Amino acid sequence: MKRILDTEKFNIIGERIKQARINAKMSQKELSERLELLAVYTCRGSVSRIENGRRAVTDIEIDAISKVLNVSLDYLFGRDEQA
Repeated sequence: MKRILDTEKFNIIGERIKQARINAKMSQKELSERLELLAVYTCRGSVSRIENGRRAVTDIEIDAISKVLNVSLDYLFGRDEQA
């Protein structure tokens, strides 16, 4: 089966997540802990892999990440430049 993405990355939003997290002055561990409060269990290592494009992200994780970082889904997907 052919991959949807033509690159070696497993997601297209990792870099935006990282930038939004840095803008929020939040560590990967803090992001992980805040996701856990929403019943989304994503360890710090997984956050790192997501940000580096080495791990796919579920729709539930994307929604929770946008809420925790207070950014729009359009921002995460690069359709809007404003967080």
